[in-house]
Amino acid sequence: MSNDKVERFEDSFTRVAGKFAGNKMLLTLRDSFILVSATSMIAGFALMISSVFVSPSSGLIFSDSGLNLGALIFGSADAFKASGLYSGLGTASTLIGLVSHGSLDVFAVLLVVVFARTFSKKYFPHAEEHLTSVLYALGSFFICMPWKFTYTPTDTTDSINVLNYMDTTFFGTKGVFAALVITGLAVWIYNTVLDKGLKISMPDSVPPAVARSFESLIPGCATMGFFVILTSLSTSLTGQSMPELFLTLLQAPALAISNTGAFAFVSQFTWSLLQWFGIHPTSIWGPIFGLTWNINDTQNMLGQAQNIYSTLYMNFSTVAAGTCSVAPVLALILFSKRASAKKITKIPIMPAIFNISEPITFGLPIVLNPLYLIPFVVAQPLGFYIGLFFTQIGFIGPIVNNVPWTVPTLISGLLYTGSINGLLVQAVILAATTAIYIPFIKIDNKVNPEVDPDEEKAQTDGAGEQVDSPVLEADAIAVGELPTSKSAPAVA
Repeated sequence: MSNDKVERFEDSFTRVAGKFAGNKMLLTLRDSFILVSATSMIAGFALMISSVFVSPSSGLIFSDSGLNLGALIFGSADAFKASGLYSGLGTASTLIGLVSHGSLDVFAVLLVVVFARTFSKKYFPHAEEHLTSVLYALGSFFICMPWKFTYTPTDTTDSINVLNYMDTTFFGTKGVFAALVITGLAVWIYNTVLDKGLKISMPDSVPPAVARSFESLIPGCATMGFFVILTSLSTSLTGQSMPELFLTLLQAPALAISNTGAFAFVSQFTWSLLQWFGIHPTSIWGPIFGLTWNINDTQNMLGQAQNIYSTLYMNFSTVAAGTCSVAPVLALILFSKRASAKKITKIPIMPAIFNISEPITFGLPIVLNPLYLIPFVVAQPLGFYIGLFFTQIGFIGPIVNNVPWTVPTLISGLLYTGSINGLLVQAVILAATTAIYIPFIKIDNKVNPEVDPDEEKAQTDGAGEQVDSPVLEADAIAVGELPTSKSAPAVA
């Protein structure tokens, strides 16, 4: 393919991806899921502490599936189970796990609040009070909830009809799609009616807070009345509430697609490809993962399912395994013969340890550098599928612990899986993804032959003589479009 065609492809790809990444609705969804994920991270961290460190029956420290310190301290497993320490650890584990009740179990409700405010600010920035949008979005969501459902007690197979009680299972992951659709509609209806001037205007002497409350009455009635009608139509025509319909028609198919290998391949391949073009992949994949893999995360953390494909798994196998940060830095340190390249690795080494890849992707640079296109794009899917292989053979289980993605490689493997096997899998991934860079770093060594630093200094000290310097030619190839030294007119 000629250079012109390559440039046209790059321009087209960047333009299309840029428009997609800049879509207002995707940005709204992305920002909403990022904000809500704060509570999920706290819950995940609490559950990880509870199940990995504190739990006396399955934890890494005290149980016989871990270090078995309980039996070692008390002389036997039975003595440990009969001890006060076992009971105390069990109670502590349960109490720590309660954090999920205020976060994961009400994920959809939290999403209504955050999405309503974010949607209102993005689409109706002129609104004087965004909290009223949140208020009516919450009201609309609860109007649509199932207030009649069938329940089967644990000690019997006979189900009973429960009337005038809300089915709170839709507060969690089951209600995510319903939360988004109902909230978006509610905020749009409320603000559109308000913009049409259908409101009660109060005199200037009335305090602003009171005036805005009265202004919201007509738009609020229109919003909530709309969902009363929709709920009536839904239950009378289909026998299902709106959240149940959304779960059947939208959420279940979307989750089924996201759990396929094809979806995983496309997401992982294009993730690093987008990043190579300098486009942050979170802008595009963040909303999609938020609607699918984040639900899988929550179900895994709550013990409701053991989904393999999830953002937790992706972080374990690629991000926290150092695929995009530690691997290229390690490869350069070990195999690059260029002093300038080794010098670059001193800058991103610390961020890389904490899985922050930007200093190396933009500093080396990897972004738009054809030399590193193949290893960078291949490394992430490779790490992903190595982890998948070890999961499918049962060497590690599905990832159920939520660990901050900035936890260094190997340590995070231990915490994500709660076993030494996770550390070993990350070590394999890191070795494989580092090895991918070796041939390309050797090409870099040949294409950009290094010269003695003293000779380089002597050349740069000579006015104008550095134009023909091989070092400058090398830098021109290595750093691409980054600005270079003022004493290098040949590069400019």
